[in-house]
Amino acid sequence: MAQATIDRLIINTPYAEPERHWRYERETRSFDLLEGRRPAGYVVASGESKAFDDPGIFVEIPLVNQIRPRVAAWREAGYPGVTSITKRLLEHWQDPEEFEARRFFFCQLEAMETIIWLIEAPAAERVGLDIPGDGGAFMRQCCKMATGSGKTIVMAMAIAWHILNKVAYPQDARFAKNVLVMPPGLTVKNQLAVLEPAAAGNYYEEFNIVPSALLDKLRHGKVLVRNWHVLAWDSEEQVEKRRSVDKRGVKSDEAYTREVLGAMANARNLLVINDEAHRAWRVN
Repeated sequence: MAQATIDRLIINTPYAEPERHWRYERETRSFDLLEGRRPAGYVVASGESKAFDDPGIFVEIPLVNQIRPRVAAWREAGYPGVTSITKRLLEHWQDPEEFEARRFFFCQLEAMETIIWLIEAPAAERVGLDIPGDGGAFMRQCCKMATGSGKTIVMAMAIAWHILNKVAYPQDARFAKNVLVMPPGLTVKNQLAVLEPAAAGNYYEEFNIVPSALLDKLRHGKVLVRNWHVLAWDSEEQVEKRRSVDKRGVKSDEAYTREVLGAMANARNLLVINDEAHRAWRVN
């Protein structure tokens, strides 16, 4: 039944897939509580409206809504196609005895399942899906999560998944044990020190992300947290402008790479995590 206001904000448990959602009716300016999960999408402002309370127009993201049920079916089938390390991590993350006091949210687990599904699930799982790239040389994947839903934990899960698989299967080019994390600012950079396996209070131990028997193997990987501003690369025009006080020329590709990556500059496989990518993109 439609109502003018939302009287209950919390209508689902965070530990399972949402079963209900609120839908806003633009014509009547009322809310309906519907069964089922809200379709993935975003809201854009109405073209004609200038009111401060403009509800906007919902735009669905078809690809996400096609992927969700496939990941769910793959989950129910027991994650066919994954490595033994990945299967162990997935089972560990969902073990009620391991996480009796502090469980992972459904959105955190689904985010990791989706990333893994894109990489490890049999190709037949993705038949009929057009998953476009950005035209660049590197494969890019994006996880969009709500503020406060625990994306730093998901980053730690992704790092553990990569490093542990690479240590176990060094010839598998799908994985990397060298990880570059790019936060949008110095404050966030300091907060993300918890992603370094050897750091005090690291998330792998703090949130039991890695089984204790695998912690030593996790430390075989390297995690470098760098502010994204280190990627700034002076052009020939910029160098020429300061030529009178600085006689150095444009950096070579090798020098630039070593300056940013340090000891990881010679890595053949590299996992790059762009934290809060929308911020860096907006500044660029």
